[in-house]
Amino acid sequence: MSVEITTLPSGLRIVTDRMPHLETVSLGVWVAAGSRHERPRERGLSHLLEHMAFKGTRRRSARDIAEEIESAGGDLNAATGVEQTAYYAHMLASDAGLAIDILADILTDSVFDKDELEREKEVILQEIGAVEDTPDDLVFDLFNAAAFPEQPIGWPILGTPEHVKAFDRSMISNYLAKHYRSGVTTIGAAGALDHAQIVDAAAARFANMSAQVGEAVTPARYLGGDTRLSRRLEQAHVVIGFEGLSYAAPGYYALQVFTNAVGGGMSSRLFQEVRENRGLAYTVYSFHWGYADTGLFGFYGATSKAQVRELVPVALECLAKAAEDLSEAEIDRAKAQMKVSQLTALESSTARSEQIARQILAYGRVLSRDEILARIDNLTVSEIRAAGAAALRTVPTVAAVGPVAKVHTPDRIRELVGGA
Repeated sequence: MSVEITTLPSGLRIVTDRMPHLETVSLGVWVAAGSRHERPRERGLSHLLEHMAFKGTRRRSARDIAEEIESAGGDLNAATGVEQTAYYAHMLASDAGLAIDILADILTDSVFDKDELEREKEVILQEIGAVEDTPDDLVFDLFNAAAFPEQPIGWPILGTPEHVKAFDRSMISNYLAKHYRSGVTTIGAAGALDHAQIVDAAAARFANMSAQVGEAVTPARYLGGDTRLSRRLEQAHVVIGFEGLSYAAPGYYALQVFTNAVGGGMSSRLFQEVRENRGLAYTVYSFHWGYADTGLFGFYGATSKAQVRELVPVALECLAKAAEDLSEAEIDRAKAQMKVSQLTALESSTARSEQIARQILAYGRVLSRDEILARIDNLTVSEIRAAGAAALRTVPTVAAVGPVAKVHTPDRIRELVGGA
C-alpha cells in the first residue's frame, strides 16, 4: 500500500494514500465526537455544530467559504454520526492547500454568528420534520432509542425540537472546546497528493487545536425493548433487532458475513423468501452496525397491515434457519459481495480517504487490503452460523411505525427464534 501516517506532537494524525493515476484529491477531517458524546441538554448539538461550521469564521463569511471552494471547482460537505463527525472536500490536486486552509478555518476559528445560528436552527427543525414525515427513517430512530433507552448512543443524531431551540453560542463553543481535540482527530487524504505537503499544511493550520484528549463516552448498555408509533399509513414499517458486535470484537466479520448472506442482496434468503416467493414486502433487508463497544443486528421490512403478521415470522424463520444451515454457496456469495465493496473503496479517492481515516480512529492503524480480505476469506461456515445464532439469542428490540397493532412482541419474537 502507498499509505503514509504522521502523528504530530499535538496528537493530530495525518494519513494519506497516494493515487498517482488521479488528478484530484479528497481530504477531510474526522473527529471522534458524535451524538454519543452529548449530555442530556446537548442532544443534537454535534449535528448543529457540523452545520454551523460552514456559517462563517473571522476570516470568511458563509458565502466566502462556498465561493472559494466552488471557484476552485471543488465541493465541501460534512456528516455527523453516532461516534464521529466528518468534514471533507474534493478538489483539484493543486488546491489541496486551499481545502486544508478552509477546513482548519471552519473548525478552529468559527464565530457562530447569532443570526446565522437562529437561521440554521430553523433549517434543522425542518430536517427533523422531514424525518417525522419519512417512516422508513423514523422507525430506525425509534429502534435505536428502544435498544439503548435513556443513553446517548440511542438518541437521534438530529436531536429534538425542544433541545435544538434551546441551543446558544456558548453551548456550541463549549462543546467544540471539550470534544474537538487534536488527540481524537485524524486528517485523511487520498488521490494526487504529496504526503509531506499535506502534513506541513495541517501542522501549520491546525496548530491552535487543543492537544488534550476529549472526554470518554459512557459504555453502552444494550437493553432491548418495544416501541410503536401508530399512524394512518398504507404500510407498517418494522425493524426487529438484536445486540450485534463491536467493530473491535473477534466475531465482527463473521456476523457481517452472516448479515450479508441472510439479507444483503437479491439472492439472499430474506429477499427471496419475503419478496420473491411470498410477495410480502417491496423492501426487506438485514443490517449490522458496529460501534466501539457494541453493535446492532436485525432486519427492516415494510408491508401492508394485513400482511405484517405474516412478514415478521417469515423473516425471523429465515434468520433462525440460516443460523443452523447457511450453506457454503450462500456464504461464498456474501464474501464475494463484501470483498467487492472493500476493493471498490480502493478505486475512489473519496471512499479511500474516508476508509483510512475511520480505520485510524477505530484501530489506530490502517488495515491492508490483504488483511481485510484474509479476515473475510478465512471465516468458516461454522463460525458464521455461530455468529448469527449468538446474536439471535440476545434480547429482541421491536420498533414499528404505521398500522402496528399486529406487530409481534419481543416475547413472541424470542419464541420464534428459539431454535437458533
